[in-house]
Amino acid sequence: MVRFMMRHDVHVVSANQASAVVRPEMGFPAILCLPPAQRFYPAANHLESKAMRSLMTSTLRLLMGSLLGTMMGSALIAADTITIVSSLPRTGSANAQTTSMINGIKMALDECDRKLTVGGINYALTYEDWDDASPERGAWDPAVEAANADKAIRNPDVMVYIGTYNSGAAKIAMPKLNQAGLAMISPANTWPGLTKPNVGEANEPMVYRPSGSINYFRVVPADDIQGAVGAAWAKELGAKRVFVLHDRELYGQGIAKMFQQSAEKLGLTIVGTEGIDGKSGNYKSLINKLRLGRPDLVYYGGTTETGAGQLAKDMMSGGLTAKLMGPDAFYNSALINAAGNAALENRVFITFGGIPPEQQTGKGKAFVNAYRALHKAEPEGYAIYAYECTKVALDAMVRAGKKDRAAILQALRETKNYDGALGKWSFDDNGDTTLALMSGNTVVDGAFSFVKLLGQ
Repeated sequence: MVRFMMRHDVHVVSANQASAVVRPEMGFPAILCLPPAQRFYPAANHLESKAMRSLMTSTLRLLMGSLLGTMMGSALIAADTITIVSSLPRTGSANAQTTSMINGIKMALDECDRKLTVGGINYALTYEDWDDASPERGAWDPAVEAANADKAIRNPDVMVYIGTYNSGAAKIAMPKLNQAGLAMISPANTWPGLTKPNVGEANEPMVYRPSGSINYFRVVPADDIQGAVGAAWAKELGAKRVFVLHDRELYGQGIAKMFQQSAEKLGLTIVGTEGIDGKSGNYKSLINKLRLGRPDLVYYGGTTETGAGQLAKDMMSGGLTAKLMGPDAFYNSALINAAGNAALENRVFITFGGIPPEQQTGKGKAFVNAYRALHKAEPEGYAIYAYECTKVALDAMVRAGKKDRAAILQALRETKNYDGALGKWSFDDNGDTTLALMSGNTVVDGAFSFVKLLGQ
């Protein structure tokens, strides 16, 4: 009789029944165990039976062959896999937006059946959805974003990092990924200083490029464009006196600054500016202060995560009749859910990079229709941008001709006249999209409603 170990049990079988036993948790045959006397005193015993010796030899060969096969199989899986990761706030009020964005990423991958031929080699595409928010903050967290960037760098299969959603988070990840030579493509960052010199802080954008080369790209127009078209639209809406608010964060403060500079050039009077607490439970005292300035329009450089919905609600309940204008971060169903239709309908005006889903044509319309059919819902504003990030990343991998971070980076830098869901566009020398079209939107009947194209 021969004994086999499996997990913690001993299975006794006859010699002619013996076969390799696989440990499910380890994936290779269990070690053949000798009878008790032979197991504990191998030097004092001999295998005298030919059948037993033959069985031992066959089983050991099977064991070694299986181990080698498992090791080779694991190596092949690693060698033939390309991984794309995203780092977006999945916890907090941005979840609806980022869930739609991730749907867009997955749709792009599913279009090629999650397989890609690069340089004649067939690769399996894997995707990992990472949260850069924490429960404590309910929004993106610098520590989490830093950890995500480090994790991506350590995984040699990761070729592209899609993110971030917040410009402040980008400032954390960019220098890390740049030093590692890993491509980063954002579907949502709009702070100009991330890419453009002489716009933001004195050391921007070179502080994000310790290697001296470009590894960061974005497919959305930056806030220097958005701020200018927002100010022009405010004037067109009849505003003469404007109170400018911001949430004290990089994105919010930056877009508010861009709007204010353009508004002043257009002759609008800025009756006040103030940074507010984006996590405040209400803004009743702020409304009283705003009323004293008698603004026609309040501009808020903030997001749905930093109180945009609450501000709209308190403006209405406080009797402030001024219009409320906000940037692309307002274009999120969380705004409507937080404020309610009554506080927004024909009272809120939102600038957005590109055009909204219902106005898309060509490949953009095809994406929107496919999204509706698959998810039985409308895509959020940035879903198509996340889809485009993924598509241009896959295109760059094919053009690179090999699974190599440096080669893929170079291919992204050389992206010109890419014909995608957003139209035909290129990456410029700073990694910015050449797209500059913006749209103006409001809320009607509890849904976003396109008003007009801006910046034409």
